[in-house]
Amino acid sequence: MWLNILQGTIEQGLIFGLLAMGVYLPFRILDFSDLTVEGSFPLGAAVSAVLIINGMNPFLATFIAMLTGVVAGMITGIINTKLKITGLLAGILTMTSLYSINLRIMGRSNIPLLRETTILTVIKGWGLPERYLALIVFTLIVLLIKLLLDYFLYTEIGMALRATGDSPVMIESLGGNTDHIKILGLGLANGLVALSGALACQYQGFADVGMGIGMIVIGLASVIIGEVVIRTSKICFATFGVIIGSIIYRLAIAIALQLGFAPTDLKIVTAILVILALGAPSLRNFMIQDEFAERLMERSASDAQTN
Repeated sequence: MWLNILQGTIEQGLIFGLLAMGVYLPFRILDFSDLTVEGSFPLGAAVSAVLIINGMNPFLATFIAMLTGVVAGMITGIINTKLKITGLLAGILTMTSLYSINLRIMGRSNIPLLRETTILTVIKGWGLPERYLALIVFTLIVLLIKLLLDYFLYTEIGMALRATGDSPVMIESLGGNTDHIKILGLGLANGLVALSGALACQYQGFADVGMGIGMIVIGLASVIIGEVVIRTSKICFATFGVIIGSIIYRLAIAIALQLGFAPTDLKIVTAILVILALGAPSLRNFMIQDEFAERLMERSASDAQTN
């Protein structure tokens, strides 16, 4: 039983690893608080589900779903850069709009995919072992996306993207257009999020308009946990840490469920995980200082007894 739970946890962690990478880009690379994620995740699920039930090839449907996420992210960037609306509010406006758009796309609140042809059912016919099919497929997809993202962030445009988050004034002084770079970065980030949503709906067997609720917290938790586990500023290790953080997060949720927590308690479990991850350095420093003070007091007492 535990082996099945662990396998399912890793599979979900890999899917949400794409979401975490999509959150990592704006929050850590661009220094942009983007809440579009909660709308672009179900957008990817909605678009891919509708296209699949209408007979489109699931690979093409998933790719188109990813492109719709790119468009959603770029809209947030345009609202922020061209209309001069703060990034947080721009993301909220896009996210709110996407709820209605997703309902329009789906035509109803839920679309089942249990008898439809998905990426997993197509690849199943290639002869891969059925038991580990999802694990193999999602591992390959996530590793491919990670390597492509690492490569992109070391290209000239990727370096400009990273520099825009660190020092937009410097980029502008060198003649770069920070608005265009920011729009590109947000589009890429939400494309990854929409891809995660498209894969999630095919894995779970349904697309639901409420799938995006809490996704920003899940993404942030994965990023923060990954940074605690793998402390580095190198992009290749940071993106790997984000994926590991996503798997650890899903594992923590699975353990919480096995310990008897109700599904309705998962939000507070997530909040506690984020608090512990964020507060880990402070707690560690406090424990070190407390231990040092205790040793100092013991030494002082020993010296007093000697004298």
